[in-house]
Amino acid sequence: MNMLRAFGLAVLIIAGLAGCRPANATGRTMNIHTVVVGQLGVNCYIVSDGRSPEAIVIDPGDEPEKIAAVIDKLGLKPKAIVFTHAHYDHICAMRELKDRYQATVMMHEDDRPTYQSSKERCVSWGLPAGDFPSDIKTLKQGDRISAGNLSFEVVHTPGHTPGSICLYGNKTLFTGDTLFKGSVGRTDLAGGNTEKLMESLKKLLAFPPDTRVLCGHGEDTTLEREAKQNPFLNSRSKIRLYP
Repeated sequence: MNMLRAFGLAVLIIAGLAGCRPANATGRTMNIHTVVVGQLGVNCYIVSDGRSPEAIVIDPGDEPEKIAAVIDKLGLKPKAIVFTHAHYDHICAMRELKDRYQATVMMHEDDRPTYQSSKERCVSWGLPAGDFPSDIKTLKQGDRISAGNLSFEVVHTPGHTPGSICLYGNKTLFTGDTLFKGSVGRTDLAGGNTEKLMESLKKLLAFPPDTRVLCGHGEDTTLEREAKQNPFLNSRSKIRLYP
C-alpha cells in the first residue's frame, strides 16, 4: 500500500523528527530491527529474542513489502502486531502483514474510536475498507505481550490519543508518539489531551533512568536524558505544550 501523499501534514509531529534514521540493535536477550516507513518516517520495530522465530511487530505504518523483506531475511514469524496508537501513519501496513503471517493485531481498547476515524478517513481517500479489519485484540494497562523469551508490559499513556500505549521490557521502552527525543506527541488532534499526556509522561519517568527509549519517529534516547534535557519534562522549563 502506498502512503497517502498530501494528507501527511495532518499528523506531523513537533520538530521535524521524521528525517532521522535510528540504528538497529542486537543484544543477548533482545534483537530490535528498525524499518523506517512512510512519508512521515514512522519507526516500525521488529522485536525478537534472537533464538525463537517468534517476533513482535510494532507500528507497521506503511510499505508492508519493505517490512516483510526484513522479517523474512531474519527468518522470523511475527506472533503479534501492536499499535502504540491508531493514527493512520502507524497502522496502514497492518492488513498485509496480518494476512501474510497470521499474526494477532493488538491495540488499546480506548483507541477504537481513533482506529475507526483513521479507517473512515483512509476509505474517503480511496483505500479499501478491507484494509482495516475489525478483528483486533484490545489491550489494557498491565497486560503483557510475549514472543519467545521476551515479555513486554502494556503501559497506558493517553494524551496523544485516548488509547496510546508504551511497551516496556528488558529496560527498553517503545513510546510511539507519546515521547520523543527532545519532544513529545502533539495533543491538538482529535482525542488529544494535554493534561493526560503530562500525567502519562510522569508515569514513564517512574521507570529506571537508564531505560532505552525507542520512539515512534526519530532517534532513540534514554529516560535519563529526557528527564534532564527534554523541555516538556524538565520542571524548570516554562514551555507549554498546547493550550
